[in-house]
Amino acid sequence: MSGPVLGVAGIVVMFFILFVLRVPAAFTMALVGFLGIACVTSPEAAFAMIGSEMWTLFSNYGLTVIPLFILVGEIVHYAGYNHGLYHATYRWFGHYRGGLAMTTIMACAAFSAISGSNTATAATMSAVAIPEMKKYGYHPVLNSGAVAAGATLGVLIPPSIVLVVYGLYTGQSIGKLFFGNVIPSAILTVLILGTVVLICRRHPDWGPSGPRSSWKDRYRALPEALDILVLFAVIMYALFTGVVTATEAAAVSCFLALVICLVRRKLTWPKFLDAMTDTLRISCLVFMIVAGAVIFSRFLTVTRLPFAAAEWIQTLALPKWMVLWVILLCYIVGGCVMDALAFLLVSLPIFYPLVVQLGYDPIWFGQVITIVTTMGSIMPPIGICCYVVAGMSDIPLGTVFRGGLYYIPSYIVSIVILMISPYWTVLVLSELVK
Repeated sequence: MSGPVLGVAGIVVMFFILFVLRVPAAFTMALVGFLGIACVTSPEAAFAMIGSEMWTLFSNYGLTVIPLFILVGEIVHYAGYNHGLYHATYRWFGHYRGGLAMTTIMACAAFSAISGSNTATAATMSAVAIPEMKKYGYHPVLNSGAVAAGATLGVLIPPSIVLVVYGLYTGQSIGKLFFGNVIPSAILTVLILGTVVLICRRHPDWGPSGPRSSWKDRYRALPEALDILVLFAVIMYALFTGVVTATEAAAVSCFLALVICLVRRKLTWPKFLDAMTDTLRISCLVFMIVAGAVIFSRFLTVTRLPFAAAEWIQTLALPKWMVLWVILLCYIVGGCVMDALAFLLVSLPIFYPLVVQLGYDPIWFGQVITIVTTMGSIMPPIGICCYVVAGMSDIPLGTVFRGGLYYIPSYIVSIVILMISPYWTVLVLSELVK
């Protein structure tokens, strides 16, 4: 059996183990990768190669940025800023038709800007927002869809863990990736908000307007939202100016988040311990996925499948934009059936060299595939955000998926905008980073 054929067989076996035997992605990728390397070389060589890869991976100082940014999100979460953000945006926009749904999406965007996690945002905002929307008579399709779609912004808005891992894996500047993501995430947020407006125009009874808050109550609700904005601004300014590295910026943001929470008297010792425990759990999960993906990608490299795929696509003589759309279609399908981070790491060894060879900017490509794989978080059959929303509420899973599908055109339009104008949407800000 030739190397590329063995690589394809390994991918088929991996998906079989994932979906039939229900083995977690990290262990599946590691097992298939190790056995594949052993078949191509020998068990002794496989052990030596994987040992070297793991040492190189986990001795990388840059990896510390992942648990640090996760800790920032957990501190903010356990300090209760999610409730403060929701009520602040509700005071300002809740009196419009569909205003509570838009409030939920904007609160998700603000909270995910610090947490960087779509599942954490989905769980948090489901508990906070769905009871409020039910109280004001919002339709289950609208309120569950708004939470699920808003939660996906956690992967997009910096500091995104997916972008951090992408940057570490491809050797791209995390600061450039973060700033290149500012305009795309803003575009997608606006489009998702616009979707709520269109839904409420078509179904006015789905999102009745809430009571109008006084200007005094609106200004009184701002301080908590400003705390999060200050924390986000410090992270981005530090990265933009080049005063600190991404890891140092993450450490500074952890310290600043802790100081803000203590000054505001929002963080007790038990809550801090809970934040640390969740940070350890989530970090271990991410690192296991990264380790499994590195082993599997090494297997694909040994089989020379990525190079064979690139050569085969070049023989088709297709326009490069058509090749890119084929790649994005693979990411859409992969994002529907697999965790976004896991699929990203599995697919990068195959598609990243090809995309660079076609002449696309790596920073721009990182933004595009982040949006595409995030779209899978609200699409059947595996849409993780929809499962979290359904699990945190009494809304049926089918209803949640139906609500999430209303927002799919927003993702497609944002991808098209990024393709039409890559410079003004991504590179104009990323190139300013020192």
